[in-house]
Amino acid sequence: MGIQLQNVVIDAADAGKLAGFWAAATGWEAADWSSAEEAVVRNPAGGPHLYFMRVPEERAGKNRVHLDVGPTEGSSASREIERLTVLGARVLSEHESHTVLADPNTSK
Repeated sequence: MGIQLQNVVIDAADAGKLAGFWAAATGWEAADWSSAEEAVVRNPAGGPHLYFMRVPEERAGKNRVHLDVGPTEGSSASREIERLTVLGARVLSEHESHTVLADPNTSK
């Protein structure tokens, strides 16, 4: 008995654009990301997947959820920060143990 987390759903102004960013960032498969309405980036390990849904209203205030990501083996934080900014992320703040980035949807 219990539940299994299947998707992390993220509101977006353009679901397809944001799915394209996260597919490139993670190296995961982007399925159905040509639509601006909804898109999925599938986790090859089986889940949870990233599900993007278009919402008409602008985000107001601080995000209630954020994704903590780190470099994979063979990479470094500085290399990944550079790669993600080329993909459209923005550095918001730098700290001793981590860097806060905003994705192209301005999600932190």
